[in-house]
Amino acid sequence: MKAVIQRVRHTTLRVNGELIAEIEGGLAVYLGVAPSDTEKNAAAMAKKIAALRIFEDEQGKMNLSVRDVQGEVLLISQFTLFGDATHGNRPSFIGAARPETARPLYERTARLLEEEGVPVRTGVFGADMKIEQYNDGPVTILYEC
Repeated sequence: MKAVIQRVRHTTLRVNGELIAEIEGGLAVYLGVAPSDTEKNAAAMAKKIAALRIFEDEQGKMNLSVRDVQGEVLLISQFTLFGDATHGNRPSFIGAARPETARPLYERTARLLEEEGVPVRTGVFGADMKIEQYNDGPVTILYEC
């Protein structure tokens, strides 16, 4: 699994103009699933996202997690994280899991995050999503497990 984790102040996600999800403060997480990923990867990813200390404490140090600040996570499926553009100009996506593998692991990651005590909103798997983000920092972390 690969994730792009961004600290945000506000994020909205729309499909066909309809508001699907919105968070006020927390993390926008773009999640890609590889064919070899398992429930173990989903558990590791959820644990890391919930515990990642990228929010500032009262001294201004990044020492608090999304759980500590009572933030939310907007979890967005994104197979393009596995895009490979090393040969030519059109990326290959063969490194991404097929939907029948990726969707259950994406959904499992969302449930595990909730079990970690983090409110989660999700996008629509496989949809053409329009996302507006107000990044905070900016703080962006790349994580693979």
